[in-house]
Amino acid sequence: MTTYKSDFLNTLSSRGYIHQYSDAAGLDDLAAKGDVTAYIGFDCTAKSLHVGSLVQIMLLHWAQELGQKSIALMGGGTTRVGDPSGRDESRKMLTLEDIEDNKRGIQQVFSKFLRFGSGAKDALMIDNAEWLTKLNYLDMLREIGRHFSVNRMLAMDSVKLRLEREHELTFIEFNYMVLQAYDFTELARRYGCNLQMGGSDQWGNIVNGIDLGRRMGTHQLFALTTPLITLASGAKMGKTASGAVWLNADMLSPYGYWQFWRNTEDADVGRFLRLFTTLPLAEIEKLEKLGGSEINDAKKILAVEATALLHGRKVAEDAAEVARKTFEEGASAEGLPTIEIDLSAGVGVLQANVLAGFAASNSEARRSVQGGGIRVNDVLVRDEKMQLTNKNLNSEGVIKLSMGKKKHVLIKPK
Repeated sequence: MTTYKSDFLNTLSSRGYIHQYSDAAGLDDLAAKGDVTAYIGFDCTAKSLHVGSLVQIMLLHWAQELGQKSIALMGGGTTRVGDPSGRDESRKMLTLEDIEDNKRGIQQVFSKFLRFGSGAKDALMIDNAEWLTKLNYLDMLREIGRHFSVNRMLAMDSVKLRLEREHELTFIEFNYMVLQAYDFTELARRYGCNLQMGGSDQWGNIVNGIDLGRRMGTHQLFALTTPLITLASGAKMGKTASGAVWLNADMLSPYGYWQFWRNTEDADVGRFLRLFTTLPLAEIEKLEKLGGSEINDAKKILAVEATALLHGRKVAEDAAEVARKTFEEGASAEGLPTIEIDLSAGVGVLQANVLAGFAASNSEARRSVQGGGIRVNDVLVRDEKMQLTNKNLNSEGVIKLSMGKKKHVLIKPK
């Protein structure tokens, strides 16, 4: 492993965040002096970010913790265009009201990981709509567009892959990389920003920004990307059978978030402890050496530490206690995720599993019943046509629905 002068690059390297960077020596020199101002952009495509964005948020967190300055850039402007990177089809065009609503939703997460303020090393949150919405089209073509080669743009993966698969790429999407490059230039001019970080799929866009900055007379700019995070099984990080693992508590309960990390595959525990917690590396090295059933202790620590960063330590420990009572004592555990269903006319157990997010369809839920994986109030369901009604409410006034040993939800009558 390469050794650097700066704690910043040493930490990112040792914890597994670095996939690729430009001018390592120059970036290391800046970081050693505490002169890095790093940014990452987050488009406002949903009301919450999901766990797939967590690596980038952790990058900003570590930058600030290690003496650099972090900028979280909200994509109020770029979301109007849509990033084609890694996609085979165009993103849905959102209304301006939807974009603003989504922005308000995703902003709330950052204060859990960053310290904002007016101090020299306090983090900043900025919206690129501040300058992108003021661009005059002809001026943009003359001042910015002339620095871009269409030949190079067509060679970018985000464009080339779409064209190779004969999937339509709209003109508005084609311009996304121009706007992202201009963001870097504007942040350099306004805030002294000198580093853009992002996922490995953003490398081409980031390098474009470095080149545009050079052509438009900024100081030296740098790039750093993270590896694509996949599970040991090869599945994409943050996707489950019941959907995305959201960061906002109103879209995924803290208990559900805790449970996501508790269900980590054995082979991923050490890597995820490095990426998604702030535990010291020496402690992580001890935990990843655990074998057999003891690996579950490491998973519980991962779940508590990752949940504590997002939702607070008390909430994380409460979630762990709910899990302990549920799994070890068989209790209903009132801290479990809760959904409301109208039980007056009854609801099929298959449909209840779909509503709970345990299955994507009745067919999938039926297979779980046939495989002995569904329980109601801790009693195995053998009849796939079973109806849940108010008669199934337990002494606590809820129905406990379970899939396997790890997925539980409480159903309250609507």
